[in-house]
Amino acid sequence: MCLMKYEDVVRHLKNEKRIPNLLIGNGFSISYSPSIFSYNALSSFINSSDDSELKTLFSVINTSNFEQIMRELDLFAKILKAFNDSSDIIKKLNALSEKLKKLLIEAVETSHPENVFSISQNKLDSCANFLNFFTESKGKIFSTNYDLLLYWVLMRSGNKNCIDGFGRDKEDGQEFVPAEEADYSELRWGKHKEKQNIFYLHGALHLFDMFNEIVKQEYDGRNNLMEQIEKLMNNGTYPIFVTAGNGEEKLNHIKHNYYLAYCYDALCNVSGSLITHGFNFGEYDEHIIQAINKAASNTNFDRKLWSIYIGVYNESDEKHIESIKSKFKCKVHLFDSKTANVWGE
Repeated sequence: MCLMKYEDVVRHLKNEKRIPNLLIGNGFSISYSPSIFSYNALSSFINSSDDSELKTLFSVINTSNFEQIMRELDLFAKILKAFNDSSDIIKKLNALSEKLKKLLIEAVETSHPENVFSISQNKLDSCANFLNFFTESKGKIFSTNYDLLLYWVLMRSGNKNCIDGFGRDKEDGQEFVPAEEADYSELRWGKHKEKQNIFYLHGALHLFDMFNEIVKQEYDGRNNLMEQIEKLMNNGTYPIFVTAGNGEEKLNHIKHNYYLAYCYDALCNVSGSLITHGFNFGEYDEHIIQAINKAASNTNFDRKLWSIYIGVYNESDEKHIESIKSKFKCKVHLFDSKTANVWGE
C-alpha cells in the first residue's frame, strides 16, 4: 500500500477545515534518540532487577504503579510504628522503600537526556515547528510519555499558544499586594485548565502530586530539572506517571488521580481529527482506543471526532494497524511517520 505523507495529511485537514489534534507515544522520543529511549524503558529497567525482595513486593501488591507501592510501604511502616511495633519488619520496609527509590532514580538517569540544553537547536526548532501546527490551529496535544522532551521543547521554544493548565497563585493574605511585590506559589495545576491544550495522559517526570495540589517542577536557576526531581524522590515525593500494566490497570490508575482523569476526559471529548506520532496502539493501549471511540461517538457534530491519522514507521507497524482498524469507530487513515521529520535531519 502506498502510504500518505505527513504533508498530505496536513493539506487534507486544512482543506476540510478540521481541527488537528496530536497524540504522541514512545516513538516520538525514540525518533529523537534511539540510543537513549526505548519502548517502556523505565518499567523494563525496573523489571530487569534481579532483587528477589522487590520482585516479591511487585507480585504481592500486584501493581507496577511505583507511586502506589512507595506510599503503601511508607503507610504500612507508619501504622506499625503507631502501634509501637519494634520488630525488624519496619526496618525491612524502610530498606525496601529506599532500595526501590534508588532503583527508580537510577532508571530515570539512565533513560533520559541530562538537561534541556542536551537538545540541539536544530532538533528543537524542527520539533517546535511540528507542534506549532496543532496549537496554532486550536488543536490539543496529548502525550503518553513520562519523559521531559515535550516539556523541554515547549519551554525553550516559548510557544505562548501552549497551555498546560499550570500557574502561580499569590500567597495567602496578599490579594491587595502589587503583582511585582507579591510572593507567588509554586506552579499549581488548575489555574488555567479551562484553556488547557497540553495533556500528559500518563503523567510525566516533572509533575508531582503533593496530596492536595498537582505541582509542576521547573528550572529554578540553581539546580537543573533532573536534579530537582531526584531531590524530591529522595525526600519521598514521586512523580505522577503510569508506567506499566494492561489497559484496565492503566485506566484504574488514571481514574484515581484527578489531573490524569481530567486529561483522559479531554481525550474522550476531542473533536475534529487526531494525528498520532510514535503511538503503536499495542495490547496495553485499549484505554486509549476507548477514549478515541467515545470522542467519535459524540452525537454533537461540532464536537465529534471524525477521523484519525495513524503514523506508521515500517511494514510491521502498517500490518498491525490494518489488523486493528475495526476497533475504531471513526475513519482510520495511515501515513508514513518518517515524513513528518519531527526532529529534523
